[in-house]
Amino acid sequence: MNKQKWIELVKGDITTLTVDAIVNAANSSLLGGGGVDGAIHRAAGPSLLEECRAINEAQGGCPTGKAVITGAGKLPCRYVIHTVGPIWHGGARDEESLLASCYKESLALADTHHCKSLAFPNISTGVYGYPKDGAAVVAIRSIQSELPRCTNVERIVFVCFDDENYRLYLKILGNERVQL
Repeated sequence: MNKQKWIELVKGDITTLTVDAIVNAANSSLLGGGGVDGAIHRAAGPSLLEECRAINEAQGGCPTGKAVITGAGKLPCRYVIHTVGPIWHGGARDEESLLASCYKESLALADTHHCKSLAFPNISTGVYGYPKDGAAVVAIRSIQSELPRCTNVERIVFVCFDDENYRLYLKILGNERVQL
């Protein structure tokens, strides 16, 4: 029997969500930064940075479009999946496929680690400058194509920190909760 799969939309702070895993829009060093990356590191505490340092030393960080997983420290989830989104250069440097890969790789890691629920921020739309409307389309399309293939993940939450992203996602999804 197929399990029901859901996509949800919320406006708020990803660090407060009670889900199995949250996705961090990280930089390639994994050592923290601004925006959602900094917020996640602050909320998780020093153990997250220690795990990220170990990954950085072992494999030299994380390339754009890829993802790695760590524990969650003090966050109300089990895991943090760190993915590195593309910096926007006008769309001529494969940004769309790299951004799609962030969502697909993160979802695959969550599924492999038996997560039922996964929350995503708006990857690459802050200082990396990816246009918010285009990023929303890539995010939703990537999840809609990959979620049905997942064995364990049943619920995706798109967490929008700002009104503009929230409105864009709501317009595309048509509702705050959509069943696939």
